[in-house]
Amino acid sequence: MIGMRCAVLICCAMALMVVMGAVRVATAQEFVVSDGALADRDFYRLIACAAPPGGACQKPFVRWVTARPLTVQLERVDRAFLGGKSKRADAALERALQRIAATGVGIELRRVTGAVGKPADIRILLLDTPSGELLAGTGVPGLDGQRLGGASTRIWFEAGKKPGEEARIARAAIVFSRSLSIRSYESAMLEELTQALGLMTDIRNPWYEPRSIFSQDSNAMKDLGAQDTMVVQRHYPPK
Repeated sequence: MIGMRCAVLICCAMALMVVMGAVRVATAQEFVVSDGALADRDFYRLIACAAPPGGACQKPFVRWVTARPLTVQLERVDRAFLGGKSKRADAALERALQRIAATGVGIELRRVTGAVGKPADIRILLLDTPSGELLAGTGVPGLDGQRLGGASTRIWFEAGKKPGEEARIARAAIVFSRSLSIRSYESAMLEELTQALGLMTDIRNPWYEPRSIFSQDSNAMKDLGAQDTMVVQRHYPPK
């Protein structure tokens, strides 16, 4: 149990809210459409709470609230990934951690390996499951039965007790399908790991396709763009 009120954001697209034992399902936008370069405030709110430029938030703000480092683990690698794919994914994870750390973000991500006694805060699974299939046998509570994209992130969080109160992330999972092209691993790993920090909305806007890791329609970026860095720093101000 996460708490009396809890929720899960799924692949930027759906929120499942559990309140006092009753399940309510509400859809939320996977991406927000805009046009041209956005001001920093508008870009941050679009990514952090799905607010269209100048508009209201469509999702809650969610953050990790902890003084300790967040643990990240490449927990499962199915046979379909053995060889070049697993090596590329491992290298992509190392680079993603380095690039997020380079922003000076006010939260530390620490990779763990082997048996650690308890699940990592952010669990990464490379599954022999094609894109579009329902997940099964993952071993991650709340993940089975959900439909898999090429690569997707789920976060579980404690809902705020008061209207407008920010939510606290309890755990996260990143899942890669066997359908995802190996050429996309570096971009996808950085995007999904950044989204696991609570930045769960993409942007559909041609101007951002070569400029943002959050672009809905492009995997061209392999590093955080200037405004991506701003978003991460604003969400977790550098210490």
